[in-house]
Amino acid sequence: MTRASQSPAFAPASKLPGVGTTIFTVMSELAREAGALNLSQGFPDFDGPRYLLERVQHYLTHGHNQYAPSMGAPPLRAAVAAKVADLYGCRADPDDEITVTSGATEALFCAIAAVVRPGDEVIVFDPAYDSYEPAVTLQGGITRHVPMHPPSYRPDWDRVADLINERTRLIVTNTPHNPTGAVWLPEDIEALRAVLARADAAGREIYLLADEVYEHIIFDGVAHESLCRYPDLFARSFVVSSFGKTYHTTGWKIGYCVAPRALSAEFRRVHQYVTFTSNTPVQLGLADFLTAHPEHHLRLGEFYQRKRDRFAELLAGSRFSVVPSAGTYFQLVDYGGMFDEPDTALARRLTVEAGVATIPVSVFYATDPGHTMLRLCFAKDDATLARGAEILCSL
Repeated sequence: MTRASQSPAFAPASKLPGVGTTIFTVMSELAREAGALNLSQGFPDFDGPRYLLERVQHYLTHGHNQYAPSMGAPPLRAAVAAKVADLYGCRADPDDEITVTSGATEALFCAIAAVVRPGDEVIVFDPAYDSYEPAVTLQGGITRHVPMHPPSYRPDWDRVADLINERTRLIVTNTPHNPTGAVWLPEDIEALRAVLARADAAGREIYLLADEVYEHIIFDGVAHESLCRYPDLFARSFVVSSFGKTYHTTGWKIGYCVAPRALSAEFRRVHQYVTFTSNTPVQLGLADFLTAHPEHHLRLGEFYQRKRDRFAELLAGSRFSVVPSAGTYFQLVDYGGMFDEPDTALARRLTVEAGVATIPVSVFYATDPGHTMLRLCFAKDDATLARGAEILCSL
């Protein structure tokens, strides 16, 4: 018998040779090893609503443990349809235009796979969530990056217009924006419309992928500019959101995509072979909670704004520069007046030496712009935020 050590070494050429372990895993693992307070990865350290947990437990123990339909449990799709109609005036058909997925990341992948072909170009706004480009690359596409800069992190629409060409296939939008916390304004919608109008006039077919997983976490009375609000934009859009962000249950990995019938049909062709279906009792519990307690998502912005304001107040005594986040549960801090080192090196040093883990923002850029920004997660209980701020104020 041939010993395993004597067998030929098989090593396929990587389809993603430039991709390593995601920064979220790296920093969370470093935090674990160092015993550091983890303000890096974006998950709450508190649980979801009690009634939601009870409904999931009910379905778990009452025989609802087999496959749900591939496109999602009908009650959950109906509840999502009611929500997007209520919030955005979008009348999406739950049977043909709403698909439940195993997390928003799966939905993003399926949408990209549905429309991007080899040689197609996809425009993203840096700092960009790190799952976009690998999904584009796996389809043989090319990612074009439009950098945004502090403190506003506004899209450069002139640069977007300059990048549009006959190969442009998809524009990925993200508001509220991870990792910066920036939020699109009505003028961004008008600028996007203008860019698309010029592309349409030139006979170019461009789709939109809207990453709106933080749609309910937006502050200071600002309205969320969902692409579901605008029929002309929705007609070419995949709109993706996440129950994990809304209900403090990121480990359940349930998201969804709202898209017009023809786009949903292509999306589902991919989805059924990526993740045929998602956890049935969790879907049914979410449907019950979403229907019975819409006040949860309607008040989520207020809930997190209190945490944002408290965290900013605690950080006021530090040497970091803090511009309060406009949305998401992330806060950027500028360390430029304190340290003279790259953000990646500083993030590692603070984890090991100071005992607090953060996320360096430069890793979300195609080209490091030299900004001095770290991302902190404030989806934490008050004691955790107080301890984190105490450490940061001591630096």
